Parts: sequence; C-alpha cells; structure tokens
Amino acid sequence: MKNLFLLFLTLITLNISAQDSKLQLKKVFKFSTFYGAVNGGTSLSDVDIYSVTNGLQTTTVETPFDYSVTLGVRKIARFGYENRANTFYNGTENTFSDAATIGKVKGFEFLFEADYRRVQGENYLDQHHFLRYVSECGDSQCTNPICVKNFTTKVEYLEDGFADIKYFEASERYRHKIENLDKLDFLPKILKEGKLSFNVGAVQRLSEPYGYDPLEEWKLSNGNLHYTFLALEEGYTTIFNGQGDVEYFDPSGKSVATSTEVWEAVAIPEMLANYTSKKRDQQNQTIQHSLVFGFDYYYYSKTFWLHSWGNLMPWHYDDDSEFSYHKYNNGEQWMDYSGGLIFGYKYNKHLGMFVEGTYNKYWNREWHDFSLGLNYVIF
Repeated sequence: MKNLFLLFLTLITLNISAQDSKLQLKKVFKFSTFYGAVNGGTSLSDVDIYSVTNGLQTTTVETPFDYSVTLGVRKIARFGYENRANTFYNGTENTFSDAATIGKVKGFEFLFEADYRRVQGENYLDQHHFLRYVSECGDSQCTNPICVKNFTTKVEYLEDGFADIKYFEASERYRHKIENLDKLDFLPKILKEGKLSFNVGAVQRLSEPYGYDPLEEWKLSNGNLHYTFLALEEGYTTIFNGQGDVEYFDPSGKSVATSTEVWEAVAIPEMLANYTSKKRDQQNQTIQHSLVFGFDYYYYSKTFWLHSWGNLMPWHYDDDSEFSYHKYNNGEQWMDYSGGLIFGYKYNKHLGMFVEGTYNKYWNREWHDFSLGLNYVIF
C-alpha cells in the first residue's frame, strides 16, 4: 500500500516537472472525483433457536444491520456504454471496465478506493487502487520526455475480503494496435469497425505465499491429522475426572467441550481455522515474476457495443525460495489468467439485452462477478 502511493506520487511529480507545474497538476487531477459515502440496510431477520436439554429454552440470534463506508478518488474516462447520468458516486457502483488493461483515453488514469463493510454479521475490508498509463505518443516525434511509444503500464493493489484474495501487481507492456481489421476475415463486418490491440510484457505480483498449507507439517504418514496434539501445542488443555468423562478448555481457560464428539465436531474445526489463519499472517510476502500476453477490443454504437480484454500468464520465474508457488505445484509451470466481457445489444427501441462480467484465476484461486439480463421499455 505505502509503496503504491509513493509510486503514484513519484509519477505525478515526474509529469509535473516536465512542464509548468501548475498546468500539469491541473491536468493530472482534471475531471477526477473525490467521494465518500455510507450505505446501510437490513440484514438477516432474527432467528429463534430452541433447546429442550434443561427444559424448553429459547435463544434469539440477532444479525446486526449491513453497512458500508467508502472513501475514494477516481479519474477514469467513461466508455460509451457506461451510464453518464449518475449525479453522485455512492460507493456501490460495480464498474466492470475498471479491470481493463487499456482505458478509453491515453495518459494517466487512477482509482483509489477503500470500502469497509459488514455483511450478514461478517466484517470485510475491500480495497482497489490502481494507476494506469497508456502512451500518448503518436506517429509524430514525441516531445514528452517520459513518453514511450506503444507502451502501457498499470500498477494495482487489490484486496477482496469476501473472496479472501489480496495482492499487489505491476505490469509493463508493449502494445501493438491492429490498424486495419478488414484483413481479419474471422470477424463479423460490424466488429471490424472496432479497435483491437495486443500486448506483451512482464508482471510482478507481491502477495502472501498462496499454496502454503500450515497443516502439512502436522499430517501423519497415513494422511490423517494429529489434531489433538496440535491443539495442546496451541494452549488447549483437557481434564479427566477418572470416570471416563473429559472436559476440554481453550487457551483462555474457557470450557469448549464436555465430550469427544463435541470436541471433534466444534472445537477442533475452530482451532484449525484460527491456527491456519495465524500461520498465514506470519509468513512474509513473496514476489512472483511472470510473462504476460494480453489483448483488448472495443467497439461502441448506440445500439450495439462490445468491450473485451484478457491476460494470460503462462510462465513464471522460479526463484527456488521456500514458499515459491512452484513447490506447491510439483515444480511445474501453471496458467494464471484474467479477463472481462461487456456486451450490449438493442434489438429495437423497446427490447435490449446485456452481458457483463470479469473472471480471475491466480495461484489456483478464483473470483468473479457477472451480470446479465433483458430490458423491455413500454411506451
């Protein structure tokens, strides 16, 4: 996070020092929007739990209301298909195009957004920050000292608490635009009017060592887990009364089970979850260098639009570190990929359809969002 903001400020400083500082600062933040919002709503209704162990007893389980607090600043040009009528940003927008490698305009675009939310009683922190730059150089000689022709880069930090994924990513790519799509016979005629480009480059990702299994060292030769011994090492204790009864206590001394059945069904799973979470948090971040190939296509008209992009990382450098993902993948290479699709079509002035979504698979972890539907306007 800290490094991301430092890089953001460094790039802005370089851009400002190129020409008149006041004019360049105005250019950097022109059309950007700072926003903050609080949203809330009713969560799950109260649930009554009944017990007859010691006579009829009723316990009411209450789930606190849902809410989110969002702070952010963004400067991202809207594509033709995006809604331009929104007066305010409220933090609930789901803009699939933010994940695209190439924006609508050249130059700098950025997003810095943090979202703390409570959903059905569970708290999550979501963050999405990125700085994207697409070369402004044209065919004529470039006068900007930091501009490189056909170059694009994106620095990004993503934390999705709901999907349990968090990483920092930077990419540097050479971009090749296809100037004449008429030669691509496989494209329908209407799509030949769009803009298509391919890119190739390098990606660096900083994250926790995904693939690391904290329980591996506690597994027995038959594949079973020595969970009771692990619990004792974590501070759990047991007391036998000499008549075959046993009681189990957590590290704070609280009784968590009075039978082996409850111990194995309730206490042990909670202990394992806490242990694996603690061990994961203790590990240092690892950096992964990868080769990336990508594409971007965009076409828009008032009745039909298509925006699609994709990234494929087929090769990853093995630094032979203790927590390299290569070790968890049997020393073999693997495929990481991401992509997005935004499609809309209006059959006539009444009926239209749309499909939107993104999909990601990194280190064998998957997360995705999608939306599709029909609209029929009656008038």
